[in-house]
Amino acid sequence: MTGLIREYENEILYHYTDYQALDGILHDAQLRVNNVLNMNDAAEMRYFMSRLCDAVAERLEREGEQQRAGEVQELFREALKREYFRPAYAACFSLHRDDAAQWERYGNKGRGVCIAFQGRHLQKMAEGALSLQTVFYQEDMTTHNLTGVFYRLVKRKGELTIANPDIQKALNYAWSCSAAFKHPSFLSEREVRLVVSPAVKGYLDMTPCYHISKERIKKYYPLDLASMCRKAGIGWEELVPEIIIGPESTQSQSILQDYLRDNGMDGLADRVSLSSCPLRRSPG
Repeated sequence: MTGLIREYENEILYHYTDYQALDGILHDAQLRVNNVLNMNDAAEMRYFMSRLCDAVAERLEREGEQQRAGEVQELFREALKREYFRPAYAACFSLHRDDAAQWERYGNKGRGVCIAFQGRHLQKMAEGALSLQTVFYQEDMTTHNLTGVFYRLVKRKGELTIANPDIQKALNYAWSCSAAFKHPSFLSEREVRLVVSPAVKGYLDMTPCYHISKERIKKYYPLDLASMCRKAGIGWEELVPEIIIGPESTQSQSILQDYLRDNGMDGLADRVSLSSCPLRRSPG
């Protein structure tokens, strides 16, 4: 399957992050979707596209169409060169609550915080340029439906080129799907992504922002959660059922509760809990 989009009626999605991001999400009512190519997932997007290319080319080779298979490989090589012109942006969640691996990788090594979101509400808010996708973890693309899509396209007569509107559309869709792909070794993460795909769904009705650090400049889109909630008829207290303080965090539970109350989120203050995860990192 591509773009594993399913119902999240009874599921909670957990966003592991740090306290600066928590302030942005709760106080500023903004959720950042970051360019996937700036995350640690850029290699996985390229891997997805490469495996898709291999599956199509191998199918053609089995039918004795070596020349056409070579043209497919050249097409994908050109597409990979242009990958930064096919951006996808995402915010990441997990189906795992209070999970050691999630804390270590995404929750500031356990010193951060985890914000829970009601899956059904987040899915309701994901419309237009947004889609909520379960990350899929598969290596063999032979039975992937995108393999069939490209196979049928390249079987047509004519030159294979990115300028072809049908091929361009298929490539854009493939890039979108690649944003919700990870290597099978990450299967245990059970990740869900809120994906923004401008190249597929049309231009975003928002202005991009840039985060400037000592090392580089990152581009992101700030999703206006307040307006998204209003449009979907959802309140903050419905959207966020729990906030978990990380297992290695020095954050005072009572001060975090004061922060929430003083910012008009009294209901959320009662939903702050402490992690019970026995995370123990190696010294140094």
